[in-house]
Amino acid sequence: MLSDKLKSILHFHGIVFIFGFTAILGKLISIDAVSLVWYRMMLATAVVTLFMLCFKIPFRLSKKHLLFMIVCGILIALHWVFFFHAIKVSNVSVTLSVMSTGALVTALIEPIVYKRSFDSNEIILGLVVAIALGMIMQTEYHLFDGMFFAFIAVLLSVAFTLINGKVVHKSDARVMSVYQLGTGAICMSVILLFQGKWSVGLFSITQSDMLWILILAIVCTAYAFVVSIAVMRHLRPFSLMLAINMEPVYGILLGLLIFGSDEKMSLPFYIGTLLILSSVLMNGYLKLKKGRSSDNN
Repeated sequence: MLSDKLKSILHFHGIVFIFGFTAILGKLISIDAVSLVWYRMMLATAVVTLFMLCFKIPFRLSKKHLLFMIVCGILIALHWVFFFHAIKVSNVSVTLSVMSTGALVTALIEPIVYKRSFDSNEIILGLVVAIALGMIMQTEYHLFDGMFFAFIAVLLSVAFTLINGKVVHKSDARVMSVYQLGTGAICMSVILLFQGKWSVGLFSITQSDMLWILILAIVCTAYAFVVSIAVMRHLRPFSLMLAINMEPVYGILLGLLIFGSDEKMSLPFYIGTLLILSSVLMNGYLKLKKGRSSDNN
């Protein structure tokens, strides 16, 4: 019989695998990025709301935290728009290789936001990531648009993470999620209105697109979020870090398996991506080691 901890690790890897599959769905769904995110956030909001009603979870949130949720909801919506647009103008591999820099970019910007000193290890690893990105851009320059939009998605994700980090321990994660998803859906509705796309055409999508959108909204967003909360309670930070940083690996491998030659990149691309992932893992390991040393002193 598997232990509860091993079950949790395997379960969480399954959730991360689902997150990695999000990029594949973005490639498979033919509608534009804004419409795609609107569908994703509307359906996910409905599912999480239904979940909370079934389990009688209160929707209460202070006015101060509500403002944070509105800002975070807009940021995550725009993040997803740029993420999916990057996939559509390039491919899954390029987008995920750039997205994998997110954790380290957060580590480099965090000292400015929280007014603490810079860590020399983070600066060194940041330089390694910059070199790795240079390798990727040099060999895959024809996909520069995808890299550019993916990096904007990274910056939006970093902003979301830093703001969310200030309130994540003060509110129920499910309540935060429903407000953020709902705000994002409203944000996308406004953008669609200004784009002149708020019409019957918005709902005229193919059956295959509808199937992929339902999987994206229900399985990859609502389900993955709710289940990951329960699983994360049983895992150590290092186990979580290792699992989460497998997302681009799963996504790139799935891309190669499903899309074949469209996802095959040059050798320097894979070396650069490996350098980025190694730097992110090393940064997480050093942070955990430093935290344990502080606890022992």
